[in-house]
Amino acid sequence: MITGTQLKDAILSASNHIHNNRKQVDELNIFPVPDGDTGTNMSMTIGAAAKELSGFASDSIGECAEKAASAMLRGARGNSGVILSLLFRGFAKGLKDKEAADGLDLANALLLGVEAAYKAVMKPTEGTILTVARVSGEKGRAAATINRDALVVWDAICDNAEKALATTPDLLPVLKKAGVVDAGGKGLALIFEGMRSVFADGMLIPAVDLSAQETQETATPGNAVAEWEGEITFTYCTEFIVGRDPEIKEDPATLRAFLESIGDCVVVVDDDEIIKVHVHTEQPGDALQRGLAFGQLLTVKIENMREQKRKAEEAAAAAKKGPERVDPVNDYGFVAVSVGDGLSNLFTDLGCEQIVSGGQTMNPSTEDILEAVLATPAKTVFVFPNNKNIIMAAEQAVALAADRKVVVVPTRTIPQGLTALLAFDPDDSDEENQANMLKAAERVGTGQVTFAARDSDYDGHKIHEGEIISLMNGKLMYTDKTPVKAVVHLAKAMIKKDTSFVTLIYGEGVTEEQAEEARASIQARLNDDAEVTVIHGGQPIYYFIMSVE
Repeated sequence: MITGTQLKDAILSASNHIHNNRKQVDELNIFPVPDGDTGTNMSMTIGAAAKELSGFASDSIGECAEKAASAMLRGARGNSGVILSLLFRGFAKGLKDKEAADGLDLANALLLGVEAAYKAVMKPTEGTILTVARVSGEKGRAAATINRDALVVWDAICDNAEKALATTPDLLPVLKKAGVVDAGGKGLALIFEGMRSVFADGMLIPAVDLSAQETQETATPGNAVAEWEGEITFTYCTEFIVGRDPEIKEDPATLRAFLESIGDCVVVVDDDEIIKVHVHTEQPGDALQRGLAFGQLLTVKIENMREQKRKAEEAAAAAKKGPERVDPVNDYGFVAVSVGDGLSNLFTDLGCEQIVSGGQTMNPSTEDILEAVLATPAKTVFVFPNNKNIIMAAEQAVALAADRKVVVVPTRTIPQGLTALLAFDPDDSDEENQANMLKAAERVGTGQVTFAARDSDYDGHKIHEGEIISLMNGKLMYTDKTPVKAVVHLAKAMIKKDTSFVTLIYGEGVTEEQAEEARASIQARLNDDAEVTVIHGGQPIYYFIMSVE
């Protein structure tokens, strides 16, 4: 029999196991577009349960399962995370009011979750996490008819999860061609294995600290305070470049010695033409004056690290706190998922009271979406996920908002979300608006230009990491040398004789001049009555997002 304490430890162990191996699961993703990968989403989903259970003290397996399922539901990210949460919701339903569970109880509870997961997916596909969950549950129940010992049954569940995982390439040709197994199925097998470690030997798999590796992998240029995370001894981060005067023969080492006397973190790099300086100090003026003794100042940057740290801490506290809940006083309101200041401002201008930060590389959780819904002062809140991997998480928020109605419009792209929002009619019913907004969204062709996150042989295309790639309505179309060439090439394929409107949204890494170059080339391919509108979205990952209507 398995108790609540054992299940708690098993979930903690499973969370650690997929956390330790999530990169391996992420790398099974065969689609080359950068996205919120499966291993990361599943790790963050079960991680929410592990955090919630860290102080759990009851030995009731029913109470433990319920607490874990509730945390996973709210913490679910991406389709794989939602499916995982539904599997554990089945556990909670099947183990309700039980103090301990035998093998048959565990198998039946898992199959309740499998049933819920299949129902939640609009078009269930075999060869995915669903197959691995279903087969392992069925084989577990079969084993329980012979021996109801919990460990015997869980061994059968784990062993058959691995066997089912091995069959996924035979069920999905795209996996077979890529030579990989399904990522969600692999993640689930890891979670089951992490739980077995506790059930079999009482051994909780420890978490490996991946923070140093991840910090290095995801490091991006930031502000001055980012390089100095401890106590700030000196206020001003001072950087300047001096163009050396050939008449001045003084050794730059004397400049270094002076700077070390008035500050720390001193870096002085020089060659025959320039001296580049970095110092943290309370006297930036003195540092600049001493630099002038070697020539002219070419560039100067001074940042107040204490003020930056204060603002960063305030922003972090606000983000952690989340939006404040408000009473539903208006008839309707809107929530959209978006990323990039320009795009978020556009949704706000169109009437969205709350913007959930997220998109392709970081899928927001059900809790994130729920908080935004509850911060919208409306009796009916329409939610626009704007990404196919966020729709299921949004739909899980529907039942959690008890004091208001939540209507999810399953938009898969940003252009679809914008068009759907414009189609809203306050005189129509909620059901009519949902149907009409979705119809409007489906009439929009969406083009996207991004880069390949990994080498891939996908859908007849041999893709190399870093190549510029374009997608039309989610389908991989072309590779090109530059983002501008890619979006123009893509527009040529998307534009039809009756095209009347093209919207070109440019993001990070694209200049205004490049966007104008693309606009002019696309405009030249349209009839005289058609128009191209350019918007600075500021979105990461996607150089261009284009809608064609």
